[in-house]
Amino acid sequence: MYGIGYSSGISPAGHREVLELLGELGFKVNPDYRVFGEMDKLIEYIGLWQAGRFDLPYAVDGLVIKVNSLDQQERLGTTAKNPRWAVAYKFPPEQAVTRIRNIFVRVGRTGVLTPSADFEPVRLAGTTVSRATLHNEDMIREKDIRIGDKVLVQKAGDVIPEIVGVLDGERDGREGPWTMPPKCPSCGSPVVRAAGEVAVRCTNLACPDQLWEGLIHFASRNAMDIAGLGPAVIGQLLAAGLVSDPADLYALHPEDLIKLERLGPKSAQNLLGAIANSKSNSLARLIFALGIRHVGERAARILANHYKSLEALMASPEEALMAIPEIGPKIAASIAGFFAGAENRRVLEKLVQAGVNTRDAGAATGDAGPLSGKVFVITGTLEDFSRQEATEQVEKRGGKVSSSVSRNTDFVVAGEKPGSKYEKAVALGLKILNEREFKEILARE
Repeated sequence: MYGIGYSSGISPAGHREVLELLGELGFKVNPDYRVFGEMDKLIEYIGLWQAGRFDLPYAVDGLVIKVNSLDQQERLGTTAKNPRWAVAYKFPPEQAVTRIRNIFVRVGRTGVLTPSADFEPVRLAGTTVSRATLHNEDMIREKDIRIGDKVLVQKAGDVIPEIVGVLDGERDGREGPWTMPPKCPSCGSPVVRAAGEVAVRCTNLACPDQLWEGLIHFASRNAMDIAGLGPAVIGQLLAAGLVSDPADLYALHPEDLIKLERLGPKSAQNLLGAIANSKSNSLARLIFALGIRHVGERAARILANHYKSLEALMASPEEALMAIPEIGPKIAASIAGFFAGAENRRVLEKLVQAGVNTRDAGAATGDAGPLSGKVFVITGTLEDFSRQEATEQVEKRGGKVSSSVSRNTDFVVAGEKPGSKYEKAVALGLKILNEREFKEILARE
């Protein structure tokens, strides 16, 4: 326990007394809290835990420093997001020295070759790490990273391993420079780097690694949301020759799946059920699932709302795409190029034949939904909806979800830890809904 809300019959003067009371009542209270009257003592205590945090049986990334006086806490008040009487002090990331053993390349779903470093294992922030992404060949060149180099590594945000820099004074002349391979490590096809881009791409649309990553994206929660279809199962399906594109998923049978490792009859039936259920997903989810470069979830929703059907989107020229608000030249060119590809059109035709929904749910009624004309903004984390699910609920009732707050916003839905949008909504005097009130509006409409 770290504090109390409403109380009666007690009147502690400070936060320390609150914690002491909670401890006496049998609540678990961190025994390492301290009260200081001098800044020097506080700084000394921070240094103590900066070194000692790794001895704790749980992970910590900093300390919280609070005003002790409850009267002063009340006078200081809070912002829309945080109390003014408390601040988080984050420890600098733990660093370690290691040696790069090799640099390998991974091929992503859009064909981008991403180099990563394999280094001698080191302990960082409570876990052992031995790999870190190097992002692209330009970064490797800028940092002059070579195989065999001693490097300084850390976890960005105490989560993601990264190479901070090279200890070039430790070189002995045996370190070898690295260059991007001229051919894809997955399929052996030539790779290209477009003018003005840092990404190097495989030119083979049927590249096995691209297919694997593309299917993972297609089945992911924010795309077609096919439960049970994870990387391992997808890898087995590809290895067995059962799928070669997303549309092949809808032609699978129980006898195909029960042959796979760790997939018995019940699991196979559940997976087939999840695949079948995905056919009725929204058009926006399908557009996002296709993995078109530069088309994220928001752009997919904009396109679905504008065109109302996949067929209309496929037939749209690049100039018309560019005329849509928030769809710029880069996105428009990517969309037009995707649908111009014969292989992509073949797969889309297979999806249509398999019965996958390609129309917007509100296409028949146009904008005449119960929330027609209403503009929503969603901020913070909702308990029962992902951001995409909440957006879909509004849009299928004719409403619109905007990414920014303005005087034209009708409702701001605020979940846990709302951001600056909440503050702006308060300043503008807009109607703010909690999750319960949001659900009531959806049920009413």
